[in-house]
Amino acid sequence: MGPVRPMSRGGDIAIRARGLTRRFGDLVAVDHVDLEVPARHVYGFLGPNGSGKSTTIRMLCGLLTPSAGEIEVLGLRIPAEAEALRRHIGYMTQKFSLFEDLTVRENLEFLAAIQGISRQRTRGRIDALVEQYHFGERQKQMAGTLSGGQKQRLALACAVIHEPELLFLDEPTSAVDPESRRDFWEKLFELADAGTTLLVSTHLMDEAERCHRLAILDHGMLVADGTPAELTGKLAGRTFMVEAREPRRARRVIVDLPGVLGVSQVGSRLRVLTGVDAAGSDQAGGVRTAVADALDTDGQQAAVMATPPNLEDVFVAVTRRTSSIPERAA
Repeated sequence: MGPVRPMSRGGDIAIRARGLTRRFGDLVAVDHVDLEVPARHVYGFLGPNGSGKSTTIRMLCGLLTPSAGEIEVLGLRIPAEAEALRRHIGYMTQKFSLFEDLTVRENLEFLAAIQGISRQRTRGRIDALVEQYHFGERQKQMAGTLSGGQKQRLALACAVIHEPELLFLDEPTSAVDPESRRDFWEKLFELADAGTTLLVSTHLMDEAERCHRLAILDHGMLVADGTPAELTGKLAGRTFMVEAREPRRARRVIVDLPGVLGVSQVGSRLRVLTGVDAAGSDQAGGVRTAVADALDTDGQQAAVMATPPNLEDVFVAVTRRTSSIPERAA
C-alpha cells in the first residue's frame, strides 16, 4: 500500500483512508477499509448496528486512534494533526445533548464561545441560524421543552455554528418522526450546496437513497461503494416480483430454491433477488422459470414480473445474507 497523497484544502477529496483498521482485543471492528469521500457531497455510511460505522467515524475525526492504516482529512494527517482538524469539522450523533435548562439562543451562544467565535461575529451568526433553522419565535424557549424534531434542528445548528468544512453525523435521525427527518435532510442538502462535505451514517434505506454517494459496511468491511444508481445498476435484471394469493405460503416454496439470494414481502407481493453462479453469470432467467414452476407444482396461481433493484437488494447481494437488513422507515 502506497502513502496517501496529500490533498490541498478545498480539493476534490475531503477524506482519504487506506487500510483503516481498528481492533478491540480479538474483535476486528473495522477491517482494512479504503475510503474516499468527495468534497461538497452528502456521503452515506449504510449498515446494521455493529457494522463499524461509528468506529470508522470516530477514527476519521481523530477521536479514536486506528490500529493500522492511514487517514487524511481536509489535507491533514489523522490522528497526528487531529487538533488542527477540530477547528474545521462538526460532529453530531444520535445521542446529541443540549443544555435543557438554557434557551435556544443560550445554547447557541455557549457553543459559539466553546468554538472560539468572537463576540462581534457571534450575534450575526446566531441571528442567521435562528432564521435558517426556524427558531425565530422560540429563541427564548428552554431547549428542554422543544419537540424531538426541534431539538434535532437545534443540535444541527450548534454543530455548524463555526461553519465547518466537514460535518460528521452519526445516526442523527434515529429518534425523530418522518416529517422531521425530511426537514432535517433538506437542511443537510442546503449545507452541501453551500460547500460543506457531510458524512452521514444510517441504517435506514430511504436515507441512504438520498445520499450523493454511499458506502456499505458489514462486519467492519467496506463491501460496496458508489452512487445509489451505480450500486443498483449492477443488479439490473436480477430482481423480480411474485404476486400470489398466499404470499407467505409462496415464500416458503421459493425461498430455498437454487439461485434465490433473498425474498422479502412487500404488501401482498414477494420481492425476489437472484444470485450469480460460480462463473459470475446471472441466474435470473432460470430462477424466474424455476419459481414459476415451483409455485405451479404447489398449486398456487402466481404472476412473476420484472422489477428494478433497490438498495435493499444491493445490501443483500453484497453481504450474501438476508438477516440484519437495514430498515426502510415509514
